[in-house]
Amino acid sequence: MLNRIILMGRLTRDPELRHTQTGTPVASFSLAVDRDFKDKTTGEKSTDFIDIVAWRQTAEFVSRFFTKGRMAVVEGRLQIRDWTDKDGGKRRSAEIVADNVYFGDSKRDGAGDFGGAPASYSAPMGGRNAAPMGGQSDFAEIGEEDGELPF
Repeated sequence: MLNRIILMGRLTRDPELRHTQTGTPVASFSLAVDRDFKDKTTGEKSTDFIDIVAWRQTAEFVSRFFTKGRMAVVEGRLQIRDWTDKDGGKRRSAEIVADNVYFGDSKRDGAGDFGGAPASYSAPMGGRNAAPMGGQSDFAEIGEEDGELPF
């Protein structure tokens, strides 16, 4: 079975960092994600507002380097929670549990100075990290006149 989600959008508010009773950091934030198509009647794109939860080092990374309006790429899984409201009614919420969070814009596009912040944070079990912002790429530029292709 597969439960994998990748989203790119702008933070609608600054991340809220809290700690559980055992001291585990958890950050909550929301992404505004535009849909790929326009509404036929208005001609405008609709926006979805998606709740995100990040845990441990990812939570600390997000709360330190992301602010309202920054573009973020979130990789994670969908989680559905059932809960009871204060009136005793049964409620259901959907949220994304973030495994990896990356900057979706460049340092100059976003607000503020990030003091050499890494481009992403992957949870230790999450695997791959992105190359640091402004870092050297392992790929060489290809000019327009590279000769004939081998196929």
